[in-house]
Amino acid sequence: MAVNLQIPSLLHPVHGVRLGVAEAAIKKPGRKDLLLIELAPGSRVAGVFTRNAFAAAPVALCRERLAAGRAIRGLLINAGNANAATGAGGLEDARLTTAAAAQALGCEADQVLPFSTGVIGQRLPVQRMKDAIPAAATVLSAGGWLDAMRAIMTTDTVPKGATRRVATSQGEVTVTGIAKGVGMIHPDMATMLAFIATDARLSGPATKRVLTDAVARSFNCVTVDGDTSTNDSCMLLATAQVGSADIDENHADYAVVAAAVEAVCLELAHAVVRDGEGATKFVTVHVGGAATAAEARQVALSVAHSPLVKTALFASDANWGRIVMAIGKAGVTGLQASRVSVALDDVALIDNGEPRPDYREERGAAVVAKPEFAIRIGLGRGDAQTTVWTCDFSYDYVKINAEYRT
Repeated sequence: MAVNLQIPSLLHPVHGVRLGVAEAAIKKPGRKDLLLIELAPGSRVAGVFTRNAFAAAPVALCRERLAAGRAIRGLLINAGNANAATGAGGLEDARLTTAAAAQALGCEADQVLPFSTGVIGQRLPVQRMKDAIPAAATVLSAGGWLDAMRAIMTTDTVPKGATRRVATSQGEVTVTGIAKGVGMIHPDMATMLAFIATDARLSGPATKRVLTDAVARSFNCVTVDGDTSTNDSCMLLATAQVGSADIDENHADYAVVAAAVEAVCLELAHAVVRDGEGATKFVTVHVGGAATAAEARQVALSVAHSPLVKTALFASDANWGRIVMAIGKAGVTGLQASRVSVALDDVALIDNGEPRPDYREERGAAVVAKPEFAIRIGLGRGDAQTTVWTCDFSYDYVKINAEYRT
């Protein structure tokens, strides 16, 4: 069950965005599993994608169409099938389904971007999707965000959405986003799928910069299991419906809009970890005293990825030996154990490489028994720091993934 994660009851509409969902029976019948998003003319679209060498067909097509500079008018998203490792046929399937979506939206095929999530290695049910697209187009609505966040779920137990409204010199701006992903999550781009929209009049370059910076401080700082999806995609859709002057990096409103986008991304990224497959604990790993930010990240991810650390946390076992093991194996050149400090929340375990004489096992156990806590690490090498967020490994993680295709 998701850790302290509530289902959003309100997601503010974004001027220039309409969403519609339909049933396509992609993996199984009886659920909405296809999402169509329509964007107003003049929208600016940016995306960041997986670095996995087996990047899925929809990722390849998105990259191609964005690189061509086409004015994007729509997005087509399906759950239940990743359309990954499907070769030339998978790419053709993505072209066929986006052509059908374009027809429903009244635009050109290369103005629609495809996104897929689900089982890897299987072809899309193209005809069922083509049959469902007109139904999704019929119900397009500015208020379709709540239905949309449910339609993109796979093994998620809770739909994930976040929303903000901020004042700018050109009027009130809305930022609303949805995401899906609970497993195969590792910071190598973003989560499995995330779509953030704003009606701010961001310029094209500013849209890309805002997204890149926000992802670096949110989705790229979470990990569930250390596995990078073939389909990771995170999109920022700026519809330019508020104001008359483009917002670039020198505009007075840039920082306000960028902060709102980052806040939405961070809330969604945390939601992914809170709903990690089988997760019972939401864990913050903070590393300070590093020589560089990259070094701090190296140590933080070593701890966050360690199956031995994660299983101990599930058992509420304050086995700090596993934490120092993970610090030591991170591969930091010249790391001196005699300078390292470790704490669980405010309970100190080690100071400058020496076990704290006042530490008592029951104090550490009380921290890791909580649903949320922090592992705090000091390296004693400098002033750089970083934070990543992760979860524990439970019996259910194995069960969910062992039965994923059944």
